[in-house]
Amino acid sequence: MHTFLLMVVWAILSGARSDTQQADVETLMDNVVVLRVPSFTGSMIHVPLTCGEAFQNEPVFWKKNGQELNPPLQGNQVQVLVEEMKGGNYTCHLSPSGEYLNHTMILIQLNPDNRTVILENREGGHIHCSAPNYTGFFHCSWKRTALRSDASVVLVKAERFTEDIPCELDADASGVRCQDAHCPYKEEQHRISFTVYIRSHARLETYTKSFYLREIVRPSKLPNLHISDGKVFSWDYPDTWEKPCSFFGLQFEVKLVHSGHPCNSDNQIINITTDTTKYEVGVKTKKYVFCVRAQDKFTRGPWSHWSQCTVNKHNVAC
Repeated sequence: MHTFLLMVVWAILSGARSDTQQADVETLMDNVVVLRVPSFTGSMIHVPLTCGEAFQNEPVFWKKNGQELNPPLQGNQVQVLVEEMKGGNYTCHLSPSGEYLNHTMILIQLNPDNRTVILENREGGHIHCSAPNYTGFFHCSWKRTALRSDASVVLVKAERFTEDIPCELDADASGVRCQDAHCPYKEEQHRISFTVYIRSHARLETYTKSFYLREIVRPSKLPNLHISDGKVFSWDYPDTWEKPCSFFGLQFEVKLVHSGHPCNSDNQIINITTDTTKYEVGVKTKKYVFCVRAQDKFTRGPWSHWSQCTVNKHNVAC
C-alpha cells in the first residue's frame, strides 16, 4: 500500500516537472512572465509565483484578474496551474479584501510564433517604419486587426548592435517615435533591430523588423510648388531634409498626367527624373496635372508623397 502511494506521488510530481519542461518560461520584464508553448491546445503548465521577499512573513492572499481564487491561494510563494490560454494577472494582497502588494502577469505565446492574429499584415509586413531625414529620428507603426482592436502593447525594444535606442509610444498605441544617436555623416555599419510585444487578453505575439536608416528615409512632401511664366514649375527641398543639400542630394520624379487622373496613374503625358528643382512644361495640352516627388539621390530609398498642381487652361491650383 505504501509502495503504491509513493508511486502515485512520484507520478504526480513527474507530471508537474514534465509539463514545465515542455514550455519555455521566460521573464519578459518586471512583473511579466511568458510561457512559450508549441500549441495552445492541451497545455498545462505549473508556474511558481512570489509576492516578494518583503512579504515573507505576511498573510498573503492571491487573486486572478481581480477575482478570488477557488480554492483560495495563500502564501508568499505559490504555484499556479496555467491551462491552455488561461493566463492572466495574478495579484497578491494582505487579505482577501486587503491592500495590494504586487502582481505577475502571465502571458502565453506560441513557439514558434508563426500564427499571428493581432496585427494586420499590410503591404511590406506588419510593422512599417519611416524617417524624414538622417538625424536618427524614425517612426514605426502597426494596425490591429478588427477582432483584436483592444490589444495592448506590452513592450517595445529598439537597438543598433549593442546600443539601446529610446522610444516613446504614440498616444493611440499604434506606433512609436524613436531617436537613434547615429551620426548622419557616418556610414551605417549595423542594422536597427525593432521589436514590439503586443497582447490580446493572455495571448502574446512578437513582431520584429530590421533595417538600416537609409532604407526607410522618405523625404517629406515637397513644399512651395508653384508656376511662373505660365509654364515653369518650381519647388523647394523639404524643410526637414538634411543640409547641405549637395551632400544629401535629392532627385525628383516629374509627371504630367491627363486631367482628372491621380499622380500614380499610368495615364501619363510625361515622366522624367531630374536633379533640379524646376521644370519647364512644353506640351500643347492646356489641361493636365503636374506631379513631382523626391527620393534620396544616392541611396534610392522610398519616394516622398506627391505634390501636385492642377492646370485648367489659365487656372492653376497647387
